[in-house]
Amino acid sequence: MLQEKYQNLKIAQRWVLISSLAYVFLAMLKLVVGQMSHSATLLADASNNLTDILSSMAIIYGLHLARRPPDEHHQYGHWKAETIATFATSLIMLLVGGSVIYSSIKSILANQNSTPDIFALFVGLFSGGIMYAIYFHNARIAKKLKSSSLMAIAKDTRNDAWTSFGTSLTIIAANLNFPRLDNIVALIIGGLILKTAYDILSDSAFALSDGFDDDLLDEYIAAVEKVPGVERVHNIQGRTYGANIFVDIIIWVDPQMTVRESHHVTEKVESLLRRKFNVLDTDVHVEPWDVDYEPQRPNELNSH
Repeated sequence: MLQEKYQNLKIAQRWVLISSLAYVFLAMLKLVVGQMSHSATLLADASNNLTDILSSMAIIYGLHLARRPPDEHHQYGHWKAETIATFATSLIMLLVGGSVIYSSIKSILANQNSTPDIFALFVGLFSGGIMYAIYFHNARIAKKLKSSSLMAIAKDTRNDAWTSFGTSLTIIAANLNFPRLDNIVALIIGGLILKTAYDILSDSAFALSDGFDDDLLDEYIAAVEKVPGVERVHNIQGRTYGANIFVDIIIWVDPQMTVRESHHVTEKVESLLRRKFNVLDTDVHVEPWDVDYEPQRPNELNSH
């Protein structure tokens, strides 16, 4: 299973690289056409793609580091490098989004309106089509590999597609004597960049601080308590390392059970969580069940 995880990182890295090449091409195209056609929206869209390039490079490097095996200083491996790269990417996106908003507000206040050339319309439509195709492909691969970083790239690409389509609509409006709309939509694009950056920042910070989904823990509890030999789940904690899940669980078993029998139960628990929930590592602790003591549920004992 561990080798499969490393291979998944390599596959995710390859697709992020392919996506970044598309970003480079589209960013250069939008910058050139945006300057020639005087389209603030297309230039803002290009800035968004430049952010994607930086994001992709950070994630590629993070995926490369995450593939390193455990060493004496990182005994759990380097899986979190993927999440750290995603966190760094969100900070870059915040800076670019803020820059786009600042430029747009400055142009609006200075009453700098422009009517973009109609050629910019076709560039926006072409870019939106390419981005949406990349989104569908990357989202499918990310779900298959259970890669959080590739899924983050996919979601960002989907936003890019809608941004490019919005750019095209703005160019049409500008050519229909609504030139101020160009700067207004550029402002909206900056807001979308900030929103995406915040979402990615929030998710990666949650993972880096060992936050875990309570609903997922409840699913683990329900499944484990159906394992023959498990009387109750006394406590459970989960954390993520990159795209990998680690679980610590305390189960109550029959006090008359032998050590060998209880060991077989722990193996069943580990196998279940690995097979059904793709948990990479499960640490199972066994305690005797006191039938006279009615425990609180695990989610009432801790906040996880």
